[in-house]
Amino acid sequence: MSLINITNLKVGYEGQPVLSDINLKIEAGDYLCIVGENGSGKSTLMKTILGLQAPISGKIEFSDGLAQTEIGYLPQQSDVQRDFPASVFEIVLSGCQSRLGRRFFYTKEHKAIAEENIKKLGIAKLKKRCYRELSGGQQQRVLLARALCATKRILLLDEPVAGLDPQVTEEMYELIKQLNDEGLTIIMISHDIANVQTYATKVFDVNKISPAGSAVLGGESLC
Repeated sequence: MSLINITNLKVGYEGQPVLSDINLKIEAGDYLCIVGENGSGKSTLMKTILGLQAPISGKIEFSDGLAQTEIGYLPQQSDVQRDFPASVFEIVLSGCQSRLGRRFFYTKEHKAIAEENIKKLGIAKLKKRCYRELSGGQQQRVLLARALCATKRILLLDEPVAGLDPQVTEEMYELIKQLNDEGLTIIMISHDIANVQTYATKVFDVNKISPAGSAVLGGESLC
């Protein structure tokens, strides 16, 4: 079942393209990794899929009732964001913002969703801790729980293991794989080619876009 269809997409800034002729179909249950060199347009493509910036041309179509606001997103953190003075529960609960509609306050249902995802990510003991006091790995689990509050169908992850030590990196990959095995569709930006080849079901290399567009390699080596 196709969730996102991308056709002849051109993305960039102020009319200047970074990537062109992108044709990509994302199916329910995919674990898709977007790879490429620094500055090659990976994050620009992801932000365009999320609707955070408009495409220069082309189409992004969401099927089967999927809306952009129902996509969970784990962005890269800045130093300022890592030092954010809020509790773990407050950070996770903020992932329900897209569910508020015209309401101004979170409901019992929203708080229950946050509690559920805190338990799922194994951070229940950190619930009342201040976010900025946590380790890098703990912060990533908090942000992943936050992203899960926005969706039950698809997650977009931008370099989710950046700056983590090897053991925590492996734990994070296993956690993401578990979520995928449970039915969540994963789209992940990564520079970690070895683990991409281990976990991904599809790879989109932005440096290998052909004139015809598609650059999806189903389980093939990137080397």
